[in-house]
Formats: sequence, structure tokens, C-alpha cells
Amino acid sequence: MEVHKSIKAPGITIQVDPLPARPANFSGGVGRFNISATLDKNDVKAGDPINIRVVVGGIGNLKLLKQPVLNLPKDFDQYDAKITDKTKLTQNGVEGNMVYDFLAVPRNQGKYTIPSVEFTYYDTKTNAYRTIKTQPFTLTVEQGDGSDGSSSANYSNADKDIHALKLGKSKLCDIDDMFYGSFGYWTSLMVPLIAFIGLLIAFRRRAIENADIVKMRSNKANKIATKRLKKARTLMLARKQGEFYDEVLRALWGYVSYKLNMPVEQLSRENIQDKLLAHSVDADTIEKFTQALDECEFERYAPGDPAGNMNKTFDSAMTAIMEIENAIKAARKQGKKTSARQGDYTFGVVLLLIFMGFSLSASAVTKQNADTEYTKGNYQQAIKDYEDLLKNGVSPEVYYNLGNAYYRTDNITKAVLAYERAHLLSPGDEDINFNLQFARSKTIDKITPVSEMFFVTWYKALVNFTSVDNWAKTGILSIILALVLVLVYLFAPQLLLRKVGFFGGILFFVVFLLSSLFAYQQKQILVNRTGAIIVAPTVNVKKTPSRQSADQFVIHEGTRVDITDRSMDGWRGIHLADGRDGWIETKQLEEI
Repeated sequence: MEVHKSIKAPGITIQVDPLPARPANFSGGVGRFNISATLDKNDVKAGDPINIRVVVGGIGNLKLLKQPVLNLPKDFDQYDAKITDKTKLTQNGVEGNMVYDFLAVPRNQGKYTIPSVEFTYYDTKTNAYRTIKTQPFTLTVEQGDGSDGSSSANYSNADKDIHALKLGKSKLCDIDDMFYGSFGYWTSLMVPLIAFIGLLIAFRRRAIENADIVKMRSNKANKIATKRLKKARTLMLARKQGEFYDEVLRALWGYVSYKLNMPVEQLSRENIQDKLLAHSVDADTIEKFTQALDECEFERYAPGDPAGNMNKTFDSAMTAIMEIENAIKAARKQGKKTSARQGDYTFGVVLLLIFMGFSLSASAVTKQNADTEYTKGNYQQAIKDYEDLLKNGVSPEVYYNLGNAYYRTDNITKAVLAYERAHLLSPGDEDINFNLQFARSKTIDKITPVSEMFFVTWYKALVNFTSVDNWAKTGILSIILALVLVLVYLFAPQLLLRKVGFFGGILFFVVFLLSSLFAYQQKQILVNRTGAIIVAPTVNVKKTPSRQSADQFVIHEGTRVDITDRSMDGWRGIHLADGRDGWIETKQLEEI
């Protein structure tokens, strides 16, 4: 059963006191205010537009203020101001900023002073009228090219909106948990180095073997001895006794000459015995060889059956050569087994390092639900989902999408903060950089950075071309290619390939050094973070860390500053890109 009741709130009596006699330049403002101004250019050409931004901020009747008066030199054409309302209703009343953008065009060259902009209001704290003013500006106007710059004074971007979401999965990790400097990184550097050393040893051994004339003669000895013994057998069957014994002697002496790399003039029984002992041939085998020599010379003149004597000599020569060959091969195999064991150990170490350094990350957290809420237009829910994801780790893609969601809710300050954090993690991402600049263009303060040498700007752009881990991976790939090209230079047979290996190796080694340097510098930026975003609507920057200190200048929400001093509790020393310094309360900023 429904019951209808009429209710009535009690009335409130408000006493409105009249303001004291108003000065002629009274703005109509009642409350507590501050004023600031910025000039987008200090040097222009005649005919080019300039933008003077005047910001009145504070607490009071901001929406009812009269537009500040900008008194420009007579050589300037001035256009109507663009007014942007950045106020909001809080428990203190109407709070925020009113932004006035004045567009002007200087017509003649020269040096001009743009005077201060005055603002008179009634201060409710002191119950008195107060006049505040901005700092004056000095503008240098150079001779123009005759074109009318005012017609092109359009500050809209070619892209008129932020770039779209980054869809798909995203890996979350701790901000200090990076591949560069990790165990996996050092393992990835050591494995190619160890493999390079192993390949260098193997290729060098092969090259030495190919260039070793002694070894080539040794390998050829058996073939020559076999060829001559075949000829001796043919002579034996033809019963050519004299030629047979000569050929057997040539086979024996030639065999040891090639096998032991002994010139003909050094061939003697004593030298042969010493050489064979040095090649680990046992004494019995050496004795059989010398007996074969003696038997060959003796049987030539021995009485009896010539065929039987030749057959006996042939068998003795064959046996002696075969046993020497087997003894030398056995000694070589023993040496190779030792080397192989060392090689197997090295290979095992490499495999161990590979498996120790190999890891897979299966902790990929999906952001599909948050992306879905964003595409449906439920931006507040998307913000909550993205922030919940970021409690488990950081991700440039999630911060980027969070910035988009904040931008859609017109929270430019939070959007800039999210984009700055995404930029810190992925400085080379084009979408992040565009949206960051786009959001900055919506903030109140237009800070003109201090000019720097062009090569410094280029170097910073190169360092920020990609992330710290991508630079680390580029360095690893470069050192691998450099080591491969070094091997090409050392062992390639063609001169052209050796030149490619030499210069390519140097090039990729330089790339490795630069990549490592850039990765190190980016890691230092991540570890020693100094950036912060102003989150209070209006901030009076103090000269010293005290509320009673004199005001230096005024900055507004969304402006980026760098923290220079954390030593005072509740205060932070800050530095702006245009060179200004001061102190603000910790609660007025949020670190990136």
C-alpha cells in the first residue's frame, strides 16, 4: 500500500553583505585566486601567430569572472580569446581554473615586451581587494617571409582523437623485473661466447690439419707404400728379382720418409728408430721393420729358391708397414679420445647453461574484460578493471588503455599520468607517444623546454627508440652475429668473405656496445624515476619548503615535473623543463 506524503525542507537565511567600493579594474571575482601566463614562443617571424595563455585559478566565483585584459603592443593584431572552463564543484565551492587563450600576430620585426596581465579580486580571507599579476614576456620578432601566418593558426592535430585501444593479451611484471641484467641475460651472453670458443678451437684444429704438410705426408705414406708393394708383387710374379727387391726397399724407405717426415739424407736405421719411438711405436714393431730392411738386402743375394725368398721378403715388408701403421693410429686415437672427452665436457657445460637459462613465462594476465567494458562505453568500470590488473604488475599496454579510459571520462590529469607510465616502460611505442602528446595538449600549462644541441636531441631519441629489454635482445643478437662473422674472417677461404667477416664483425660489435649502453641508460631511468605529474588544480610553487615562503610561480594539474629533492618531509623540490625550480607539497603531485 502506497502512502503519499509531502515533505518540506526548512528554509535557510543567507545574509549577503555588499562589497566595499569597487576599484575601476575589478574583475568581479570573489574568493581566493591566483593568475599565471605562458607564451608559446619567444622568437618568431613577422606574420607568424603566437599564443598567450592566461590562467586564473583558485576557489570562488570563477564562472562569473570578467575576461582578463591583455595589452599588446600596437604592432600586434589580436583575436578574440578562446575560453576553456576547467572548474568543478567541490566541498569548498567552485574550484579549478579558467583558461584564456589569446591569439596574436606581430606585424613588424623588432624586440617587444608583452606587459603583465593584472587581475583584481576581492579576497575573502583578508576581506580586502587584492591585485595580482603575471610576469611580463619579451618577444623577439624577426623579418617574415611575407606570408599571412594568421590564416594557418590552427592548432588542431592531423589526428583529431586519441589512438585506439591495444587489444589482446598483455604480460604483467614488476617494474624492476626486466630481462636486461638478469641471469637469463648473462646466460644468453655467455652461451654464444662459449660456443664461439668451442667453434674457434674446432675450426682452428681443422685449419691446422689442412695446413699441416707433415700430417698430409703422413696420411699419404700408406697409399704410396701400398702402391709400391703392388708393383713389387707384380715384379715378383714376373720373377724379376733385382727390380723386385729395389721396389720393396723403395716402399719401406719411402713409407718411413713420408710417415715420419724425414728427408732422404736423414734416413738411417738409428734415426728411424728414434722417430718411431717418438711416435709411441713399441720396440718389437721397430725391430720387425729393421729386420724387414735387413732381410730385403740379405735375400737379394741369398742362395736357394728365388721365388720363396721374394715371397718371404714381401710378407716381412707388408707385416712391418702394417704394424707401424696400426701402432701410430692407436697412439693418435688415444689423443683424440682425450680431446673428445674435453669437448664432451665443454658441450655438456654449454647444454647445462642453456637449460639453466631457459625459462618460460606462463603468467600472462588477460585484460579482455576491461577492454570489453571500454568498447561498451563503460569507462568507469574499465578504469576499475585496468587498475585491478595493475595491482598484479605493470604493463605498457594496460597503462595505455587506462589512459584512454581516463581521457574518455575527461580526466586529463590521470590520462597524462597513465600515458607517462606507459611511455616509461615502452618509450618507442608510437601510439603511446601520440596519445601522451595529445593529452598534454589538453593541459593548462604549455611548458617550452630549454633548447639543447640538436645532437643531444637525436641521441635521446635514439635511446628511447625502444624499450630496455628490446635493446638488450638487440645486443645479444648483435654479439652472436659479430662472433659468427669473426669465424668467417678467420677461416673463410675467399678474400671477399674474409673482408665481409672483418668489417661486419666490427659493425655488429659496435651495435652490441651501443645497444648495451642504451639498455643501461634506460634501466637507470626506470630504477631512478624522478618524473611526477601535478594533480592539484592549482599549485603555487614556493621558493623554500614552507607555506609561508614567497610564491615563485603557478603551475596547474597535468603538468609534468622532475623531482630534484626528497629530503624534506611533506615537500618535494621540483624542476620544470623550461628551467624553473621550486618547492611544492608532496600531496600536490603523483610520481610516475
